[in-house]
Amino acid sequence: MREALFLKQNVERWKTYERPVNDPDLMAERFVALTDDLAYAKTFYPGSKTVKYLNNLAADIHLAIYKNRKEKKNRFLEFWKTDLPLVLARNRKALLYAFLFFMTFVLMGVLSAKYDDNFIRLILGDGYVNMTNENIEKGDPFGVYKSMDPGYMFVAIALNNIYVSFLVFVQGFFLGIGTVYGLFRNGVMLGAFEYYFFKHGLGLQSILVVFIHGTLEISAIVIAGAAGIILGNSILFPGTYSRGHSMRRGAMDGIKIMIGLVPVFIVAAFFEGYVTRHTGMPLWLSVSILSLSAAFIIWYFVIYPYIVLKKSNEYNLAAETDQGLWREGN
Repeated sequence: MREALFLKQNVERWKTYERPVNDPDLMAERFVALTDDLAYAKTFYPGSKTVKYLNNLAADIHLAIYKNRKEKKNRFLEFWKTDLPLVLARNRKALLYAFLFFMTFVLMGVLSAKYDDNFIRLILGDGYVNMTNENIEKGDPFGVYKSMDPGYMFVAIALNNIYVSFLVFVQGFFLGIGTVYGLFRNGVMLGAFEYYFFKHGLGLQSILVVFIHGTLEISAIVIAGAAGIILGNSILFPGTYSRGHSMRRGAMDGIKIMIGLVPVFIVAAFFEGYVTRHTGMPLWLSVSILSLSAAFIIWYFVIYPYIVLKKSNEYNLAAETDQGLWREGN
């Protein structure tokens, strides 16, 4: 059967499956029918958009069935163990794009600061630059991290970072352009900031001090940017879904990612309020915090999602095989 005919015969039924229902029996019936269609499409139209559409639709119904189970004891653990990693794995391209955008903007900030003496003051502000110049003369270039009460600093920074990240995400509603602009602002600021310290011969020290909290904080902003790109793409490129349904999917994926980032921002704020102020800490301790923070981000947000996705695909394939054998036997 030609793919066009296969679509014509089934597309209206599939569209009804996009609308959620609360009847578990009906959801199970839909899931079985979809896995049949998906197996057929994989056999005769491998790599097509039809396969991708059916796979996503079957995954939505499977998730809905799971959510409606009476057993809810481990839902919190399941979110961190499976739900969020699967969202990250499905949207790994968005994470890559956000990273590439951000690093490009950081480089732009470095080059702009290098070739324009006024750029650093324009981006960081005269007050910050003057204060830091004074601290450098006093021999304490990172004294700004000691200027506030650690408890107040922790709360203020946590709230600000969460606000900034959610703003970057929500700006994805503007077709993703707002999110890219948010990454641009933060990337250029980081580039100018680091160039300022490297210019004064304090580059390595700035990394060892600032990135105690900055590793988590900056990584989380990039991941928030990925959430915004997911949202923007869901509006711009709905694929075989209706635009409204695609936007709801994108918004839900983005919200899950943002919820997952809240603890990261809280830990980063704790480091900035209580740890970064100890600018004279031993080198091994600073490097250990940096390394563990980077390892956590790379493992949980990049490597682990791929592992979960692979296991999920193997499980789905086994389920499809079992269902096929059951139907043959009956």
